[in-house]
Amino acid sequence: MLTYPDIDPVALSIGPIAGYGPLEVHWYGLMYLIGFAAALLLANYRAKQPGSNWNKDQVSDLIFYGAMGVIIGGRAGYVLFYNFGQFLDNPVWLFQIWTGGMSFHGGLLGVLVALWLFGRKYKKGFFEVADFTAPIVPIGLMTGRIGNFIGGELWGRVTDSPLGMVFPGGGPDPRHPSQLYQAALEGLALFIVVWWFSSRPRPQKAVGAVFMIGYGCFRFIVEFF
Repeated sequence: MLTYPDIDPVALSIGPIAGYGPLEVHWYGLMYLIGFAAALLLANYRAKQPGSNWNKDQVSDLIFYGAMGVIIGGRAGYVLFYNFGQFLDNPVWLFQIWTGGMSFHGGLLGVLVALWLFGRKYKKGFFEVADFTAPIVPIGLMTGRIGNFIGGELWGRVTDSPLGMVFPGGGPDPRHPSQLYQAALEGLALFIVVWWFSSRPRPQKAVGAVFMIGYGCFRFIVEFF
């Protein structure tokens, strides 16, 4: 059995300053920030490739739209799908994103809406935007799952495997660190596959399709094996 590192969720604390604070930077939010920064760098690289039909301003706007879709959709989905009772007891909790709690399904819906709005603004087809974005998304999935692991949430099933860990709040039995499995497969491995596939000209919808198929396969492996 492995030992869960039980990392302090606060990565950095500053202050208090002039009676206010301290200002706390949580690992959960920091991992999302790293994901968005990496997405910006990768998207700018893709935009510089011959025939991309994208420029730096469009890339910056795309990342902004995507970030808003992830944050708003992910948080709203987590609250409405899984913790609606807590929201009714304390509506302000909806905005306390730094405490953790983001839904992939809500984030996906938020990103789809964001890509559609972005496409309307720049008169780009939805699938053109999706094909450009698909190779970048796995990096965000990877950093998000690492954030879940540090936060001690979304653990896997009870196991007697040597890879099992006892998570705070997960009961006394060891569980699969499924967040790390997802970070490795749906994040790193999927990034390598889709990035390689997108490195050559492909028919429209092909890159997005490879992402969806790859994500589905890797998610199936994590959930059922």
